[in-house]
Parts: sequence; structure tokens; C-alpha cells
Amino acid sequence: MAIRRGVSNLFSKSIWCSSYKGLVNNAIFSRDKTTKAALSIDGEQQHRAVSNILDLEGGEATFSGITSKELLKTLLMLQMVSFEPVVDLSIKTLTSPLMQSPLFRAPLHHVVKRTTYSHFCAGEDVADASATLERLWQLGLRGVFYYGMEDAVDNASCDKNFTVFLQVINQSSKLPPDSVSFGCVKISAICPIQLLEHVSSLLRWQHKNKEFKLPWNEKGLPILAAESPTHSVQTMPEPLTKEEEHDWTLAHQRLWKLCRACEIQGMPLVVDAEYMSLQPAIDTIVYAAMLEFNKGCPPVVYGTFQAYLKDTKPRLSLALKGASEHGISLGVKLVRGAYITRETAVAASYNVPSPIHPSIQETHRCYDECAAIMLEEVANGKGSLLVGTHNVNSGKAAASKLDALGLSRSDPRVQFAQLMGMADVLSLGLAQAGFRVNKFLAFGPVSEAISFLVRRAEENRGMLGNTLLDRRCIRKELQRRFQQLIRI
Repeated sequence: MAIRRGVSNLFSKSIWCSSYKGLVNNAIFSRDKTTKAALSIDGEQQHRAVSNILDLEGGEATFSGITSKELLKTLLMLQMVSFEPVVDLSIKTLTSPLMQSPLFRAPLHHVVKRTTYSHFCAGEDVADASATLERLWQLGLRGVFYYGMEDAVDNASCDKNFTVFLQVINQSSKLPPDSVSFGCVKISAICPIQLLEHVSSLLRWQHKNKEFKLPWNEKGLPILAAESPTHSVQTMPEPLTKEEEHDWTLAHQRLWKLCRACEIQGMPLVVDAEYMSLQPAIDTIVYAAMLEFNKGCPPVVYGTFQAYLKDTKPRLSLALKGASEHGISLGVKLVRGAYITRETAVAASYNVPSPIHPSIQETHRCYDECAAIMLEEVANGKGSLLVGTHNVNSGKAAASKLDALGLSRSDPRVQFAQLMGMADVLSLGLAQAGFRVNKFLAFGPVSEAISFLVRRAEENRGMLGNTLLDRRCIRKELQRRFQQLIRI
């Protein structure tokens, strides 16, 4: 997984401005002209038109300003990422018990910082991430700060993480207007993880036993669908203790303060999805925040749905129905999912089928269907969607659907997002076509970002095609330059 900053990352800080600024700024399309063109054609013709608009193979223009040596190094590093044994070894190393030893951990952190960390993370603190975001903004791309801390164990760590999240939100006011599209928070960083697990167990028990009452959860949107697994609760869990009820209230207060800060800044707050063992509790607190802050449109609070789970589409349908009944706008971030290994292992420990779709094709289908559903909601003025995808086909499908519905490509209710270091060619292609595109900029000390890096490694192991387009474009550009050199 060795990936050097400025080499494997197509948005290297030393290259970004000179390579792309003019390209992106000159490529934004007039909305009126684009809408008329999109609505004048149908089905297959429209798909071809959007595919042509998303020029993801324009290597000469895309890679102008990047030397052939840098491109060659980038290609070699991306090739290594796509080599499964290297990814497997990286995961084993980062999760090895040897990481507990300072003698092993210190040199490994040094190596990780110069390689994988530099590729997927924007820096160690808010200042580093802000510098990265300002470069993105000059390229016509927006950013989302993503503090990589998670799994808090007590209120002290929750308060520490909350302070950083709030600092990040407030930092947006010091950056170019509209360059930061969203705030971002992980509930496991502002609520003790043991409490989230306990609350989730109680919610699953209530789902199995409708007469079971939870006084602290009397109103809200539906959390679990008929397809949602409940095998983890075989007997009634103990009720929350007074201390846990107090901590649950504190978690709500932390999220409320972050929502209020985002509301003041005029930007939404995205709440990440996490492990299935925590997700019911996360959804509960997120939906409660939606009831408070999403009374207008666009919404302030976005929840996240992971399309690799079998119950995602039914849960999305329930959430939309509940939002309609409560008269609020549903904000949705749609992703494929990042916990494949963990969820499969947990299901195996209970000797039950995995909650994840049995094939990547079914995950793709679920993702695209959920995206289409939400885009129609947006067109009807009832929701907002953040299309979080590294998959080119899904990106094109969402772009095509957006045009077919007559939505503006600059409409803030529909945005696209990719992680820093992943699907960079897709990011540029969407931005050049006039869509609103974000890069999630993970930041934090190396020691605190290991879990995030492991998930990125697992994603690359499970979806090796994520780098295929970038590698093909680089090869094509290197070949073009070589042929040009020969002619000279």
C-alpha cells in the first residue's frame, strides 16, 4: 500500500493549481443550455450524451502540468494498491498486535505517514486540511472536512472529539465562501460506543416485540425494516441505567450544538454510517436531530445509508415515509459501505447469513435504485442527496437521472462526493461537467487515523476496479507523450 504524496495522489498539493485550475474553471456548462439538451433526448441517447459530457478519458488536458516521471510513479503506486496480496499484508500489519509495541509502532507510523496516510489523508490538523481544501476550491471542487477519530469510550473523549468537530465547522467561515459543502461527524466519536451498542440492542428488541416501550424513544422516524436482522438480541436487554440515560442526553446535546453551528454557517451536517451493531442508535439520534432541524429545505442534517446492506432500500423507504408524515426534509448521503469484513465476521459468529448483498452486482443495483428514488424526491422538493460513489457507472447514472428530471447541476440539494485519493478522474469529470463535487478530506494524527486507513485498504481489496480508470488514463497519457517524443 505504499503511496507517496505528490505521486500517487492525482491531486498532489504541489500540482493541483497549475494542472487543473484553468481546465475546471473553463469547463462549467451553462445550466439553461444543458437542461434543454438533456430534455430534448431520451433514454439511451441521453445516457450517451451524459457519458460524453463526463469526459473521463481526456488525459492530455487532465494531466497537463504533471511530469511523465510523476505519472509513471503514480501508475506504479496505483498498481500496487490494486495488487491484493499487498493490500492484505498492509491490513494485517496495521491491525497486528505488534502495533501495541512502541518499538514497532513508531517506525511503522513513520512509514504509514509517508505512504498510505499521505494518499488518503489531508493532514494532521485543521490547518493542514484547510490548505488542501483551498487548493481544491481553486480547481472548482469543494471539500468536506472529515476528522478521523471514532469509538470514544467515555464522556471525556467525547467532549474532546466534539471540540475538534466544532472547531472544524467554525473554520469553514475563514475559507472561501461555498468551498466547504458540509460539516461531518461520527456519532461514535461523540457518544460512548458501549452506550450505542446498548441502545441499538434495545431498539432491536423493541423491533421484535412491539409492545416493548422505550420512554426515551417515544417519537421519531422508523429505524428498522422487516428485513433488518435482529439475531444479536436473543433475550431482553437490561434497561439503560440512570448514568447511561444521562450520557445519552449528553450525546444529543453535542449533536444539537454541531447542528446549530452548521445552521449558522449555512451548511448541512452529514452524519456517517457505522457498524451495524451501532447503527440503530445512530439512526435514532440522527432522526431526532432531523425532526428539530430539517423543517425547511434544503435540510440541515443528513443521515447515511450503506447500499451493501440488504435492508437499505426498505429502511430508506420507511425513512421517506416517516419524513413525509412529520413534514420534514430527508437529507441522505448514499454510499456502498465500508465494513464488509467486520459485518461478515459478526454474522458468521451467529451462524446466520451475512447482512451484505451476496454479490457486488446486487450492491450496485441497490445503490442505483436508492439514488434514483432520492433524486425523484429532490425533484419533488422533498429531500436532498449526497451521491457518495467511486463507481463510474453509478456516477454517470445519477448524473443522467439528474438531467432527466430537469434539476440544475448546480443545485446544492444534489451533490457528488469521493474520498481524497480515490476516483480522482471521476471527480474531475463530474466537476468539468458542471456538477457539484466534493472530496472528503480525512485528517488527524496518524495514530488516530489507523482505523480509517484500514477501511480504505479493505475497500480497495474488495473493489480493486476503483483504480482501474485512473490507471488506464495515466497509461494512455504516458503512451501519448512517448509517441510525441518519438515523432520529435
